[in-house]
Amino acid sequence: MYIALNKYTKKLYSWLIHLCDHQHFDILLAILFFCEAIFFPIPIDPLLVLACLKNKTRFLYYGMLATVSSVLGGITAYFIGVYLWDTIGIRLISLISTPKNFDLACHKLEIYESWAVLIAGFTPFPYKAITLTTGFCRAPLGPFIIFSLISRGARFMLIAAFAKRYGTKVQQYIDHYGTYLLILFTLIFIISCFLLR
Repeated sequence: MYIALNKYTKKLYSWLIHLCDHQHFDILLAILFFCEAIFFPIPIDPLLVLACLKNKTRFLYYGMLATVSSVLGGITAYFIGVYLWDTIGIRLISLISTPKNFDLACHKLEIYESWAVLIAGFTPFPYKAITLTTGFCRAPLGPFIIFSLISRGARFMLIAAFAKRYGTKVQQYIDHYGTYLLILFTLIFIISCFLLR
């Protein structure tokens, strides 16, 4: 089973690296980061790493592209929470959480306000959960945008800078431990979904 998984991992890695050369890759990356801030269940960070590994001279560009796209997605989710909660928002939040956890998120947002956006934007906690919740709770839009830019920017620019600085070592690490990283990434994703439930 490990051999089969290792073979699959190498094919996936090769395909993703090849994808970075596609003429419309920038658009795809922007769309994925935009959607991830609204409903997309899988974090896109690894794709940002691969993009920076493939094109090291453009790491700042990719970091900014990820930041701006994600924040625009967050603003869209905010307005879904404000104006389309009954038709779209409640369905989106049901994909990533439960009513009990959503009520808890609303309560935390009322207490910590902008700190909640900072934490969700920078940590592995699903940013999409706080964007929809912020809109539903009708928290001020200005601070939401500012703190989203700070947290998302810090996260993605750090990832891009790390990939640029340690690119060769990261690539070697992926080559040697790609299968284990895929397993770890999958486990983190499953555990995160379980905890949100």
